[in-house]
Amino acid sequence: MRIQEQDQDAVGRRVLCDGERATVRYIGTVPPTTGLWLGVEWDNPERGKHDGSYEGVQYFACSHPTGGSFVRAKKVNFGVDFLSAVKLRYEMELDEAIGEEVKISTKTVNLVGFESILEKQRMENLTEIALINCEVSGPGPVNEIRKHTPNVVSLDLSGNLLSSWEVVAAITEQLDKLQELCLSQNRLRISSNPSNMSYAFSHLRVLMLNSCAVTWSQVLQYAPMWPQLEELFLNDNNITELKRPVDVLQSLKVLDLSNNSLVQESLLQLSQLSRLETLNLCSTGLSLIQFSDTLPGTKTSAFPALKVLLLDNNNISEWAVINELEKLQSLVHLSCKRNPLMDLEKDLETTRQFLIARISQLEILNRCQVLQKERRDAELDYCKKFGRAWLQAGGHSDPQLNRPSAEFLAQHPRYLTLIQKYGAPGEEELKEQKPFALKDQLLAITFECPEDTDRKPIQKKLPDTMIVQKVKGLLYRLLKLPGAELHLSYTNSKIAGKEIELDNDLKSLGFFSVEDGDRILVRWS
Repeated sequence: MRIQEQDQDAVGRRVLCDGERATVRYIGTVPPTTGLWLGVEWDNPERGKHDGSYEGVQYFACSHPTGGSFVRAKKVNFGVDFLSAVKLRYEMELDEAIGEEVKISTKTVNLVGFESILEKQRMENLTEIALINCEVSGPGPVNEIRKHTPNVVSLDLSGNLLSSWEVVAAITEQLDKLQELCLSQNRLRISSNPSNMSYAFSHLRVLMLNSCAVTWSQVLQYAPMWPQLEELFLNDNNITELKRPVDVLQSLKVLDLSNNSLVQESLLQLSQLSRLETLNLCSTGLSLIQFSDTLPGTKTSAFPALKVLLLDNNNISEWAVINELEKLQSLVHLSCKRNPLMDLEKDLETTRQFLIARISQLEILNRCQVLQKERRDAELDYCKKFGRAWLQAGGHSDPQLNRPSAEFLAQHPRYLTLIQKYGAPGEEELKEQKPFALKDQLLAITFECPEDTDRKPIQKKLPDTMIVQKVKGLLYRLLKLPGAELHLSYTNSKIAGKEIELDNDLKSLGFFSVEDGDRILVRWS
């Protein structure tokens, strides 16, 4: 493309120069030099030298003080049209492959037999087109895209030279079946009336705008173009303060805001997106989430359909945030890796147990499935861990006298539900355990598996203060039965022929009067 001094249509165009992308902001002379210059604003501001001024004269404006440069037109690549890029990417590969001969072992094989497979790469048969970094800048001849690529469902135009949404619409309006569009790593100007271009995106379901330097206000401005959008990916943009989407984005099911420095107080502006099922807030600087419309232990009206919440790489350091997440009606999948919260307890396993116990509906935590047995163990451990605090706050095993303080319930909103489920831990189990000494009582226990006679009896010495849950944990390791549900009972020589069930995981061996020399019978289902 030759640039004339009077050709101001090039202002705003996207260009490639020395391997870097930029936007043309100025065309003209720059005295005292001679000849035509292009003033460009680089995507990477470190590539530039100034803010668009030279020797005291401001020729164009930049968003960064070192984002601008003057370059000669001959050094600039204005890109290619869409169909030229498709032909280069697909048809040339096809033409080169058909009829070629390749050597396989000692035999020479002609690829003519692959023609039926390669025929699928003919432009008119393509359903997916990926033109990543292919320097696409426009649609090309009128209506030619519709004629040559009528079946495209998915289109990736990442890292190209598209300059505006009008240019994108000129391409997509000819793709009547288009449902997925990736425009990441582009810089797109917006038109004065985006809703007038909705015809070009009428079937669009998935849109990726990662690393496009957009703000949330701009997203809301663009949104009328996408009336049927279900998945929107906005990773690594200039999104900070969120505002409520009014009459737009109401069909969204997936929203990715990761790697944006969000104003966390504005997060609730999205809470009325009634169909939103997946929200990615990783690396957004969040430290607090609060649903003030409801009390602890009850459900919020915010994010009613939200099932998957991703919070990795944030600043969450308080269990209060997890208690707030329990208020979400539909949450079943949570990831919160690499937050200060994960280091509060002595090990990651304890932290995982507390997370499971505090959020009742979790099925997947940090990308790992929560098994039914794991939930039961986590909830039992939680009851015991905070049992003393519950008693000190006014808790009591008698439901009529059980009146823990509001402060305790705010810190542990699920505790009452859990002791209703499993029973209140007794004071015997809540006594602080003293460091073990040789003089403490050890019981010589023989473990037998009466329904699996091939397993030899196992003898162990255990303290009588060991609770049943810990005994089961030991047996899982010894017997290698990680997925089974264990059922324990014991026999005592003083009571011949009778088995006594160990039916409360929070009670100790001493509570059940297990004595030295007794046998514990292990069964599983």
